Amino acid sequence: MTMLKLPAVVRMDDVPALWAAWQASLRAEAAQVRSAAGAQLDISAAALERFDSSVLTLLLSASRLCADEGVKLRLHQVPPRLQELARVYGVADLLWPELAAAGQSAPA
Repeated sequence: MTMLKLPAVVRMDDVPALWAAWQASLRAEAAQVRSAAGAQLDISAAALERFDSSVLTLLLSASRLCADEGVKLRLHQVPPRLQELARVYGVADLLWPELAAAGQSAPA
């Protein structure tokens, strides 16, 4: 199974087209995860360099779609700036609920 990847740039103008493309990819990956008796869909944020708060909307929408598909979204290699943005906007616990409870940072 492949890990989906966030692009290097995610700005407000990019999100509608990116979300349109991601919906099909997320559904296809979720189906593969379920068929392999898995429960987690992985996304890498390693390439993410330039972004604004709209990336949070994209990630929350992806998380919701994954939940609807019966899998959990897990983000990997999350830039510290994205972690801080999620914390400031009050959504870190939605993106990383297991870590929020433990008072830890998102996975690197």
